[in-house]
Amino acid sequence: MSRYSDAVNLPLRHAGKVRELYTGPDGNILMVATDAISAYDYVLDVEIPDKGKVLTGLTLWWFDQLADVVPNHLVSTDVPEAVAGRAMWVEPLDIVPVECIVRGYLTGSGWAEYQASGTVTGIELPAGLHDGSRLDQPIFTPSTKADIGQHDENIDYATMCTITGEALGAAISQASLALYRRAEEIARARGIILADTKFEFGRRADGTLVLADEVLTPDSSRYWDLVAWQDGDLSSFDKQYVRDWLTGPAGWSKSSGQNPPPLAPEVVEATRARYVEAYQMLTGQPFVA
Repeated sequence: MSRYSDAVNLPLRHAGKVRELYTGPDGNILMVATDAISAYDYVLDVEIPDKGKVLTGLTLWWFDQLADVVPNHLVSTDVPEAVAGRAMWVEPLDIVPVECIVRGYLTGSGWAEYQASGTVTGIELPAGLHDGSRLDQPIFTPSTKADIGQHDENIDYATMCTITGEALGAAISQASLALYRRAEEIARARGIILADTKFEFGRRADGTLVLADEVLTPDSSRYWDLVAWQDGDLSSFDKQYVRDWLTGPAGWSKSSGQNPPPLAPEVVEATRARYVEAYQMLTGQPFVA
């Protein structure tokens, strides 16, 4: 379902879980972040007010911080008034068909695999780590890119290279790790732990590797409070709060095959507050809806 087709009056190129892409008259792409939220690869029935603006604002801020590491796809923020604050013009790219995940801390599906085998996507880790442990070095742990309603799957580096080729696989791995290291340092200085994150890349016609999609948002990253983490508390500024509510108080099971229930109003409010707080702590600026 497209939310903004009538408002922008442009051909819809693609409607994803939380973003819509429209083709501009010059061939550039209008990328619009909606207020939809997904969890466990399901798009939930209830939206989070202003979420799209938080994601877009943070992405633009991070593009500025990381511009000297990898070029990005931003062309302009001069967008139609109906999507002001939640959209940007970006260049068309040949998108690399894998999710580029970097983990600097052990948690989530990585923690689950580590408990079973001592590895994360086949990468052997030291014994004695716990949920929330900081790794000696960040690790690159790619996954497949699933369609809406399907589930991404963690894959090892060798499997990824069968999709991308060796040269491109090495390039996206190196770029992802360099971006993560810079971002983790910046976030930590602002009181936030960047536990892990997902990058996406594309290539220009000349082969240049370009950072694409949203970057280092609470949707694509795990953010924890630094002070709480030091005390062993993984208090999050991201949608892990929503995941925990769904599988906890809401009583939903991700293996049930049923769609998740609508979020309770207090969960919507608390989720919005977490996203806004992450924006303000990272950028040092108040969030203006």
